[in-house]
Amino acid sequence: MMRLILAFFIALLPITAVAAEPVQPKAPEPTTSQAALIRPITPGIEVLLSGQLEWLKGKRVALLTNQTGVDRKGVRNVDLLRAHPAINLVALFSPEHGVRGAAQAGEKVASEIDPKSGLPVHSLYGETKMPTAKMMQGIDIMLVDLQDVGTRFYTYSSTLLYMLRAAETSGAEVIVLDRPNPLGGVMIEGPMLEPAFTSFVGSFAMPVRHGMTFGELAQMFVGEDQLRTRLHIIPMRGWHRNLAPYVGWDLPWVPPSPNMRAPRTAAVYPGTALFEGTNISEGRGSDKPFEYIGAPFIDGAALAERLNAMALPGVEFKPVSFTPNFSKYAGQPCHGVWVIPTNTEIFQPFRTGIALVQTVHKLYPNKFEFSPGTPQFFDQLAGTDSVRKGILDGQSISDIERQWQQGLDAFRQSRARYLIYP
Repeated sequence: MMRLILAFFIALLPITAVAAEPVQPKAPEPTTSQAALIRPITPGIEVLLSGQLEWLKGKRVALLTNQTGVDRKGVRNVDLLRAHPAINLVALFSPEHGVRGAAQAGEKVASEIDPKSGLPVHSLYGETKMPTAKMMQGIDIMLVDLQDVGTRFYTYSSTLLYMLRAAETSGAEVIVLDRPNPLGGVMIEGPMLEPAFTSFVGSFAMPVRHGMTFGELAQMFVGEDQLRTRLHIIPMRGWHRNLAPYVGWDLPWVPPSPNMRAPRTAAVYPGTALFEGTNISEGRGSDKPFEYIGAPFIDGAALAERLNAMALPGVEFKPVSFTPNFSKYAGQPCHGVWVIPTNTEIFQPFRTGIALVQTVHKLYPNKFEFSPGTPQFFDQLAGTDSVRKGILDGQSISDIERQWQQGLDAFRQSRARYLIYP
């Protein structure tokens, strides 16, 4: 009896974690409908090499990629292409975080020589983000093979757009080797990007969660921007829009960036990344970036109780303590919540993000702050200032969301013209 009582009280204690002693989450089991949809997926790089090499024969080929560009066995696309006698691979291009994905967010990446292949690597997150004429000189085909995370402010989509614009000028053909959207292909969320908040974390008018693959995005960029770029998509095999987000595909997860460590990170990222525009830690420097949010002044148990009482769809919150080893509050104990998706089919990460920011603001109005700037970084992430102003004015989440529904409806209509997968 005493053991049962002790176990009960232990269960009520908040979770405590530091970067050196991580607490591993127990992933929710997929529902029966989700499990039935899991199937093998063949990424675009394998489809290309298995029977569409005529696109590359006799051409000088460059590759925009990073460590996510692997086949189902984890073999690097650079090695696959260089091993083929019919392919003349002459250069690599890398997005934010570098060709090996080791650089932290916002850290400039220098151009270099790839140590394994000996190929030049042109950084598109260093002195320049738009490929220059010199970089594009002598390139006939630009292959693009990157794992995106389905969120507008993840900068890979901006790099894709800039590459398409540069290729229009240089005359190079762009071939996108498609990969799944880990957030699925059905649900879209968040405000449309307003022109006043255009930046590298938002370079095209689309919602925060767009529900499109990289290949579909490329088609939309060319079509809506009326680019003359020659574009071809190598679709995946086996992926469908209704596959359960980040549960319904069997490809190995290679972190697209240092803090995008697991599919669960990508699942919460469209909402919890909003804390990058505040004085609250988004979990960088902890064991679970973007899954944990907190600050030294937050009462994690009180915050979790308030959030769970809101009954947000497909998510629950647990109190957590963590000590970041870099970024905000480095070396200081932080307290907050662990955001745990429980049903991927109904979870709305951006709505959840608004609820999180709104609730922290209500609980700690004298300590919570939006980061300063013109425009404010929070607004650049959201793509509008209406979310921040709605939170400050005490509007309900539904009232805040209602402001962008008309824009989402228009986006759905235009988006339908560029979708590849049923």
